[in-house]
Amino acid sequence: MSISRLTATELRFTVDPQTLGFSDTAELLHSPLPWIGQERAEVAAHFGLSMNQPDYNLFVLGEVGTGRSSLLQQAMQVAAASKEVPPDLCYLHNFAVPERPHALRLPAGQGKLLRQQMVQTLKMLQTEIPRCLDSQDFKAESERIENAYKEQEGESYAALGAFAEVRHFALHRESGHLVFTLIGEKNQALTETDVLSLPKARRAEVELAEQELRTEITRFLDHTRPMERVMNEALAALRRKVVTTLLDKELQGVRSHIKKHSKDSIKLGAYLAQVAQDVLENLELFEVAAEDDEGRQEELSRLLSRYRVNLVVDNDGLKGAPVIVEDNPLFRSLFGSIEYQSENDVLVTDFSRIRAGSLLKAHGGFLLLHLRDLLVDGLVWEKLRRLLRSGKLQIEEPGTAFAPIAAVSLEPEAVDVEVKIVLIGSREQYYELQEEDPEFARHFRVKVDFADSFSSSNETRHAFAVFVSHACQNRGLPHFSSAAVARLLEESHREVEDQTRQSANFARSEALVMESAALGLERGGELVEAVDVGAAIRAHAHRHDYPAQRLRESIAQGELLISVDGEKAGQINGLTVVDLGDYGFGFPVRLTARTFAGNDGLINIEREVEMSGPIHDKGVLILQNYLS
Repeated sequence: MSISRLTATELRFTVDPQTLGFSDTAELLHSPLPWIGQERAEVAAHFGLSMNQPDYNLFVLGEVGTGRSSLLQQAMQVAAASKEVPPDLCYLHNFAVPERPHALRLPAGQGKLLRQQMVQTLKMLQTEIPRCLDSQDFKAESERIENAYKEQEGESYAALGAFAEVRHFALHRESGHLVFTLIGEKNQALTETDVLSLPKARRAEVELAEQELRTEITRFLDHTRPMERVMNEALAALRRKVVTTLLDKELQGVRSHIKKHSKDSIKLGAYLAQVAQDVLENLELFEVAAEDDEGRQEELSRLLSRYRVNLVVDNDGLKGAPVIVEDNPLFRSLFGSIEYQSENDVLVTDFSRIRAGSLLKAHGGFLLLHLRDLLVDGLVWEKLRRLLRSGKLQIEEPGTAFAPIAAVSLEPEAVDVEVKIVLIGSREQYYELQEEDPEFARHFRVKVDFADSFSSSNETRHAFAVFVSHACQNRGLPHFSSAAVARLLEESHREVEDQTRQSANFARSEALVMESAALGLERGGELVEAVDVGAAIRAHAHRHDYPAQRLRESIAQGELLISVDGEKAGQINGLTVVDLGDYGFGFPVRLTARTFAGNDGLINIEREVEMSGPIHDKGVLILQNYLS
């Protein structure tokens, strides 16, 4: 292969604006924004997003700035539009075990409707039940039952009173208890002192009579208590009979508004039946009470709070499947949380304080996460792995175990979560997880690999111009002339140091678009021109080239010695490139070599003092092998 000398002109790639096919980017606004140079990633993404089988989650790898997040969000929105709207998620009070609230999924919009229906039902209960229990018919029937009891109890009490009177005792009720007093000959109540002063024989008669009376009182109570229990049961049955009709009518209205073909319709029916039973068991709290009876009002409020619906995921009004981008995947924001409040030095909570996280909100749709954010908290990564393994999520509050005061635990029912996770990371993270966590590969079966650069063609250059057009539209910037776009394309080639390939780092290109537009506005032009792009490139270099300037100054001042004339044995000049991340530059270096007689072979001084890197050492060893 012959070697030819390259000129400076040949080393610089140029783009002819006339070949782009437009005068300015305003003409390209109606063109859709494509995946520029990312055909492989585009095909993989569409495959993964359309795959409905479990474990076909996506891992998106590539360099920052290649459009991983924005393009995947765009693809997720398109895929979500054709999917069904997922159901709502509610949590309900568990009447059997309050610490384990029930989860209920309803068709989208039905959760809000159920919550509204239950609120209306609660208002009805607070007004209609007291009205029913205060009606004339109810009062009349209650009085009939009570009077029947009082009549029977009164007859027994009269007989007991006569029994006491024969034995010279007066019987009366005091604070709900039966009290008897010994009566003297002058019909006066005798005190304990009076009784002790009686003759011994009379005192013995009194003690015997008292014992007989106590026995008779016991018989009286044994006889009347079942009667009282029967009366209370009859009154309770009457209350239930009056309220049951009202309850059935209201709860049937709730059932009729909820779609019966929903997956959890049976669970909802069982819950409403439990609500009715709980109301009937606590009807005494609904009876008309005095305004100052705060205790009963507080108990009633606690009772009614059980019947509320905690709608944690509301998909009413959603078009298609949800698309969630979680930029702050903390434990609570990702998996949900349980709120607590302090009461009497104890942390308490209930089902109404359960809050959903991004995973539950994304059920039936897509969730985009960044791996770097997940790895900050080991608890988050481990729980996510368990979710991927089981497909179920149970909301928990991990911090309660370490709270300084006691806390009431809550274990909400675990729910199925069907979500397509799009995980964004670097190539290093992807291959490290592949090696260290084999289970990871099973859950993320779709690899979406974004290229750092791509082959340049007329199609990619046109797509790049469309990208510039959309950037101007979205940012409210003046549009670019074809010459300005050509200058941007030249810089894209320069970034990858290849005349046949363009850079896929569109974040840098967008930054250059904004900086060029700012200079164009300052110049007062209607369009951004090539001169503005060139000025923006020079301004960027000037802001970042302090290290390069210092190296040039050190050469000019003689601190670094570089000979540029003549020849010298064992010494050549070279050019090295320094990449500082936001700026790269080249500067000359002197390469020297000395030879001498010995057995050590090739000696690399930098390697000996451990100042060189593995790539430099590899090059020296290759050279050593060649010389050998």
